[in-house]
Amino acid sequence: MLKRIAGIFSGVLVSTLLFVSTAGAYELVMPSMDYRTGPYAPNGIPFANGYHDYLVMLNERDGGINGVKINLVPCETAYNTKQGVECYEKVKGEGDGALIIQPLSTGITYQLIPKAPVDEIPVHSMGYGRTSAANGKVFKWIFNFPATYWDQAAVALKYIGDREGGLDKLNGKKIALVYHNSAYGKEPIRTLEAGAEKFGYEFMQLPVDHPGQEQKSTWLQIRREKPDWVLMWGWGVMNQVAIKEAASIRYPMDHFMGVWWSGSENDVLPAGEDADGYLSGAFHAPGDDFPAHDDIKKYVYDAGKTAPGAERERIGEVLYNRGLIAAVYASEAIRNAMDIHGTKEVNGAMVRDGLEAMDLTEARLTELGLPGFTIPVKVTCANHAGPRKVAIQQWDAKAKEWNFVSDFYDTMHDIVDPLIEEDSAGFAEENGITPRDC
Repeated sequence: MLKRIAGIFSGVLVSTLLFVSTAGAYELVMPSMDYRTGPYAPNGIPFANGYHDYLVMLNERDGGINGVKINLVPCETAYNTKQGVECYEKVKGEGDGALIIQPLSTGITYQLIPKAPVDEIPVHSMGYGRTSAANGKVFKWIFNFPATYWDQAAVALKYIGDREGGLDKLNGKKIALVYHNSAYGKEPIRTLEAGAEKFGYEFMQLPVDHPGQEQKSTWLQIRREKPDWVLMWGWGVMNQVAIKEAASIRYPMDHFMGVWWSGSENDVLPAGEDADGYLSGAFHAPGDDFPAHDDIKKYVYDAGKTAPGAERERIGEVLYNRGLIAAVYASEAIRNAMDIHGTKEVNGAMVRDGLEAMDLTEARLTELGLPGFTIPVKVTCANHAGPRKVAIQQWDAKAKEWNFVSDFYDTMHDIVDPLIEEDSAGFAEENGITPRDC
């Protein structure tokens, strides 16, 4: 029987991918919370394509995961929290039941945190969402590996310290944060405030309202105040505008650093040569020179099984690769669940166990065709954030490519861990949760 996998873009059918399955056969339901429409579509599309392509490749090359077909169920959120929650309610009962949810939005993630334990569907907010969900003792059903926003903020300070000659040299400096005025954009503030208290720098907060096209006053203030470093927690068009505005006031790009969601080709290409030297965080490699990409080209693109509008030449872009690694984490969690529970017909609760047993080694990454693509990830009952290490990449405008300019930094545990403990304890108290004994 032919089963058509459809995505809903505000009620419009957008995917024509066909999977062949036997009537009544069990399938692995993997929702894809996409946003291919709206002001954030330029960044949402490559992520969705990377996620789609890796899972379709598994279906075509391997017959799915351990021979069980994947039922990919896209749903269009438009990066809107209300629409995202509606998508969740729609897809959670699809087929044999959703196995894992990756909201791709901090706002949506916050809304799903209380739903996950009730519906027994784990949420993986990969490098976004509520940072204190790193505490698996409190947030049993929420995972945010391989790092959190607070880790990214701490690593940004470490990198700045290295550039300035030591963290002690931050004393008397001025660091500005240009951020999306939403739950997402506000995430690093507590860490940067704690850093200011410890290291003695002046911290400026500069919110930018959705969608981020109006930033003239923000950058006039930066020109006037002359911060030594500018950090950015932006998304979509906000990033493009910010980089152009920074160039217009001649702010030095090698002192302007974005979170990993502000470091894609989409963010820098519109500024042309002016974006040269811009920095961002990263937790995986750019580029398409990995065996897994070769298999995607063979089994997806050469076979005509791409998502609508997908372009072969965009394979390997930063956000494409981010969607790919998200699919790797989800599929490996399902594979773990099958091994742990001795069945190929897993449910959400079993996949939660698979996430908590995640031990993605370099050897396993090599087996998956991704040697050196990202750092190994080990998750435990108590630690749902994994290694919490971040690297810094820099844009080479002439070559039109990102390059790592640092190794993977460890987080500042002395700053971040107490904040995680405090916030998670408050959540537990407010919601009557007794932390697990891990």
